[in-house]
Amino acid sequence: MKALLTADERGSLIGWLDVQRALVRPKCEGLSEADAHRQLLPTSPLTTVAGLVSHLRWVEYSWFTENLLGTPDTGQTPFTEGGHPDAEMFVDHRTLPDLLDEYDAECARSNEILAGFTLDDVETVTPPRPSGQPASVRYILNHMIEETARHLGHLDILRELLDGRRG
Repeated sequence: MKALLTADERGSLIGWLDVQRALVRPKCEGLSEADAHRQLLPTSPLTTVAGLVSHLRWVEYSWFTENLLGTPDTGQTPFTEGGHPDAEMFVDHRTLPDLLDEYDAECARSNEILAGFTLDDVETVTPPRPSGQPASVRYILNHMIEETARHLGHLDILRELLDGRRG
């Protein structure tokens, strides 16, 4: 954390993303499988601890492996398997430890990919978006900090509802 106080822009962005990523596993520590998959929000039944971890993993994959690196989707991602827009959240058949391990591995792959790009480089594959414009690595890093931090807040709320743990 001390290094972030004097880091350059790239070091700061990657550092803050790594800080957010590192908080995911502790938010899940000690949860039973039943609690990790428990649906607590009647209006958002897919929002479970396990579902959020899976979502974070696949968002990493989507932005860094598919969009930035340009790896073609071979139909193996949850986004294309079932055609449901939230397919990555359907993880009742997956254990939380496996999901966390996959998330950590994906984050490591994302950082390896990032090493080959500058902040001004743009994604190789531009998914459909209103602007039609490709995103820069700078934008992607800022977006991923926001995305990860937002879902950490969701994990905080779910954890408090599950067992009263705050953090």
